[in-house]
Amino acid sequence: MSEKSKMRRAKREARQEKQAKQVMLWLVGVLGLVALCLLIWAMNS
Repeated sequence: MSEKSKMRRAKREARQEKQAKQVMLWLVGVLGLVALCLLIWAMNS
């Protein structure tokens, strides 16, 4: 494999990893908000 295609593949993999991390953070954030809403609702009812 040539150096150029190695570099290109490494770049693409890094970008995919970054996107996966963003999706994970987004999911955790949404779950946290839902948990918070449930907590507030449970306390008020």
